[in-house]
Order: sequence, then structure tokens, then C-alpha cells
Amino acid sequence: MAEASGVRRSIIRPPGFLLGPSNLTHPPAIPFSSPLSHPPAGPSSPLSTFSSTRRWEIRAAAAAASGLGRSRGAAPSSPLHSPSRRRLPRRRRRETAMALHAPVLVLKDSLKRESGAKVHQANIQAAKAVADIIRTTLGPRSMLKMLLDAGGGIVVTNDGNAILREIDIAHPAAKSMIELSRTQDEEVGDGTTSVIVLAGEMLHVAQAFIDKNYHPTVICRAYTKALDDAIAVLDKIAMPVDVNDRVSMLGLVKSSIGTKFTGQFGDLIADLAIDATTTAGVDLGQGMREVDIKKYIKVEKVPGGQLEDSRVLKGVMINKDVVAPGKMRRKIVNPRIILLDSPIEYKKGENQTNAELMKEEDWQVLLEMEEEYIKNLCAQILKFKPDLVITEKGLSDLAIHYLSKAGVSAIRRLRKTDNNRIAKACGAVIVNRPEELQESDVGTGAGLFEVKKIGDEFFAFIVDCKDPKACTVLLRGASKDVLNEVERNLQDAMSVARNILKNPKLLPGGGATELTVSAALKQKSSSVEGVEKWPYEAAALAFEAIPRTLAQNCGLNIIRTMTQLQGKHANGENAWVGLDGRSGEIVDMKERKIWDSYSVKAQTFKTAIEAACMLLRIDDIVSGIKKKQAPGASAPKQPQIETEGDADNEQMIPE
Repeated sequence: MAEASGVRRSIIRPPGFLLGPSNLTHPPAIPFSSPLSHPPAGPSSPLSTFSSTRRWEIRAAAAAASGLGRSRGAAPSSPLHSPSRRRLPRRRRRETAMALHAPVLVLKDSLKRESGAKVHQANIQAAKAVADIIRTTLGPRSMLKMLLDAGGGIVVTNDGNAILREIDIAHPAAKSMIELSRTQDEEVGDGTTSVIVLAGEMLHVAQAFIDKNYHPTVICRAYTKALDDAIAVLDKIAMPVDVNDRVSMLGLVKSSIGTKFTGQFGDLIADLAIDATTTAGVDLGQGMREVDIKKYIKVEKVPGGQLEDSRVLKGVMINKDVVAPGKMRRKIVNPRIILLDSPIEYKKGENQTNAELMKEEDWQVLLEMEEEYIKNLCAQILKFKPDLVITEKGLSDLAIHYLSKAGVSAIRRLRKTDNNRIAKACGAVIVNRPEELQESDVGTGAGLFEVKKIGDEFFAFIVDCKDPKACTVLLRGASKDVLNEVERNLQDAMSVARNILKNPKLLPGGGATELTVSAALKQKSSSVEGVEKWPYEAAALAFEAIPRTLAQNCGLNIIRTMTQLQGKHANGENAWVGLDGRSGEIVDMKERKIWDSYSVKAQTFKTAIEAACMLLRIDDIVSGIKKKQAPGASAPKQPQIETEGDADNEQMIPE
């Protein structure tokens, strides 16, 4: 009827419908003006008769026609319009998308992982917490810490390394800070508190740049550049010292232990430290000496008496007595000493040994062979006419008989370290076999051998040596706790003296060095280009943490004191002006003779900045320790989707 009325119509074919002999009648023609292409014209329009039901019928017919076309050799239709591509429910679509983008799970569910900004935040907070623990132990007016060790004992000290060594910490960044203090103590023996405070401040000032999305590598480059410039400033203001000038050496060592518990006995401790290091020092040439404190300087603590009774022995003191006190001499002047590293007894089999004897006389022969062997050993030793024989191994009763009969004193089962010290003190050579003894192996450098009873124990003294390269520091005190603290302070003092002998340079104390370095870096920061300028300036400010902590521990007004100190160092001329930690006055460190060792200060700067850079470069922490679970409990195995590294997250990744 529409064609009869002259209305022009066009045929709309659905997608995928191909014109062919089999498709001419499928589907029926759809008028161009159908509701599929135009909205209804209105209620009076004939097009409004198309209902929603009619629209779905047309679409179904088009889909059926498309299927017919494919079944009869037509080209495949688009997959977007394929009837087999049914629309999935929203929940299924979401699960499918998550499955397609799920990460590869490689870690067990018992492992814990942290990454991104959360790691930086946690590391900085842990380092600051460790620094705050020992911050109050810096300076002459420092506080003491009372610690309970694992055995239930009490430790009272203000030594940074001793405090951190007794603390049980779980966070990995805090553990690295403790290792930092231990490294400083092993390297130079002093500055263990300063290095922790400075490293914590370096990380504290870096927090602002981390929050502003500065890359840690940029901050580390700025810190490294600041370290190089700081070392250059130290070389510029360092002052050489004459190691043969005992007054200067005493002043330096005394100022270094002024912050310790034994500060009131500064002169005594400084004298002991200088005497010990000078005695055990080895000349390296060019005015430098090397001292091996751990190997050739022994600290012997004997409770009782007063601290003023402590002294340095020009020789070795050991907690031993002669093997036959009633038969052997306990006092020998100018003794000839033989040192052995072998037993003077019948040689025993390494494994279980069985001997089968057919006659009773054979047993007597076996005993005679043993006696003859020991007699020959003693004869080889006695032909050098020694007065004292010391062995690290055993000494049989028969050998004791032969030695005491010849008037020779003997000590057995001596420690290897003590034997080495005796060899260095008296000039003897440790021999492994008595058959190899020579006259040059006998030590004749000792002036006196004597056994004394101190308290309830016997001690053997080999002292008054001619040119000793080893010595013993005898400490006396009221109790073991006092002696332990005095020993820690003495070790620091000897380390300072050793550093001066090795590198004879001095720097001003009282925070003057840090203020000078800070002022120099602030002036140079204007020439630093790029984004590294701001971390560079922050590093310059971080050096002021040392004088600020000194002022705080003295009970001074921090803002006023720091303003005055910064004003003194602003022009770079008053490099020796610092804070007297005892009186709280701003004075010239050269006049007050408050010094720091160049080696200690340079190592403090290097260790602190390198440790800060190391912690800043950590962006991922994977804990390999399995979490403790209750007996019979099992960990939930719910997969969690791993997010990007920049997100703050804790991921429990299932197996």
C-alpha cells in the first residue's frame, strides 16, 4: 500500500547480512523511517504504532538472518555482533578483568612485604627513634642510662655503643643504625653517639623532600656532594700536633673523655691511655705510629682498692700461678723465658688406641718408654738454662718433677693472646716443638717475674721489660660495675690516643667544627645548580644538630645559644668558637684546650652520611621470617592483589 501511494522506501540490512539468493527473503524489509533510526513522530503519526516488542522482534530477525548467512558460506560476521557473544553479568565481567590483570604470585603467604613511601617513612622514623634514645648522652653534662642485660645484670653507662648493644630491636632500619655505631667504635673507637645523632638528623631533614616526591637518588647526590665539601673544610681548619708533646696529648685525650663517666678522673685516665699506646706503638715513619690495642694492650680489672691505684705495667700480667708453688720460685730477677705451643707430656693418640701386651714385663717397658720420652723433652729445654717455661698446652707431673728439680718455674695452659703479649714484651719466640729450640728463641728482655696474690687470686707479673711492645693496664676500683665503666672509658681514650699517633691532626671541639662546616656549606649552596640545591642546604643545617644537642643537654636556651653561635660563624672567621659543654659558655676552643681528633670527626661525617644515603635508597622490605602462629592455627590464604610500588601498602602474597 505504501508503494502504491508513491512513498519511497529503502531497505536497511543488519550487520553481517549479505545479499545473496538465500537471503533475499530474510529478514523482511525495514522502512527507513522505522523507529530504529528515528524517534517516534508523535501520537498521531503512523510510526508511533511501533512498540518496544516490535523492535525486539526486528532485532531477533536480523540476528537470525546473520546466522543463516554464515551457515551458507557467507563471510563471518563481526564478533561484536555475534549472537554467541552474549553480554556477561557485571560481577562476572569484574572477576574476568581481575583475573586478566592478576599478578604472578611468587612469595609465600608467611612473608611480609612493604614498599613505596611507607618504607621511607618507617625507616626515617626508626632512625630518629634510635637517635632520640642516646641523644641525651652527648656532652659533659650528659645523662646516664641504666640497662638490664639478658643475664639480669645492670649496666649503667653513657657510651652510645654500649647502650645500643644491649637493646633488642626488631626494625631492620634501627638494626642498621646499631651496626653503624658498632662500626664507628671498631674503626676509631670514639664518636659512637655523635654518628647516630648526625645520621638521624640527616634522615630527618630528608623527610620534607621525600614528602614532596623528590627522588631519593637526587637527595643522595646532594648529600655526597656535601660530604666532599665538608671533608675539604676539615682539611682546611685542621691543626697539626706534636705527638712527642705530652702536654698537648694529655689535653686532647682529656677533652675526649670529658663527656664520660670518668671525667672527674680525666688526668688519670689520659695518663693511662697515653702510656699504654706509647708503649705498644710501632713506628711507621714520617712521625706516625700504629697501635694494635686489641692484640697488645690488655686491661686487667681487679676489684678492690681505689681508682688512683691503677697503673700501666711495662710488661704482661696474667691470672696464673706456677704449677708447683711449693717447689718452684715465685720471684725471679732478669729471667730467661721459653714460650712453647706444644705439650710437655707423653704424646696421646688422636683416636682411641688399644695396646695388647702378652707379658707383664712389656707393661714396664711401655712405662719406661713414656718416661724416657718426657725426660728427653725436658733435657732439650733445660740445655738452654731457662728460668721460666710457659706453655699453652698441658704439662705432665713427670715433666713438673724434672723442671722443678732443675730450679725452673713453669706455667701451663696459657691463652694464645697472653702468650703473644709475653713474646712481644720480653722478646721471646713461641716454639712449636722443643726439638727446634734455639738460643735466639729465649726471651731475656724481662726485668722481673713475680707471682702476687691480689684479693683471693694469684697473678703472675712479667714486668720491667727493656723495650716492650705489649703492656697491661691494671685497673682497681670499688666494684665490678665501676670497673666496667672505667674500662669502656679507657678504651675510648686509648682509641683517641691511637688516632692521634696515626694521624696527628686536631680539630676544635664543642660543636665548633660542625658549625664551621655548616656555615661553609650554606655559603656554597648558592653555587649548586638544579634540584640538588635544596637537599644540599638541608645537609648544611643537619650539621648543627651536634651543637644544638650540646646546648640542650647543658640546660641552655637553645634558640638564643644557636643564634649566637651562628652569628659567630657567619663570616667564617671564628672557626674555633664553640660551646663549652661544662660551663655552657661560648668560648674559643683553642684557649680552653677542647679538641677533637681529625680521624674521629672525619669518620663520623663519612659514616653518618653514607648510612643516611643507604637508608634513603631502600624502597622495598621483604621479611623472610615466618610469623608466629598459635598451635593448630593456619594462616588464611586469601589472595590480595599487589598494587603499584608507589602506593602505601602491606602485601600478604599467597603461595
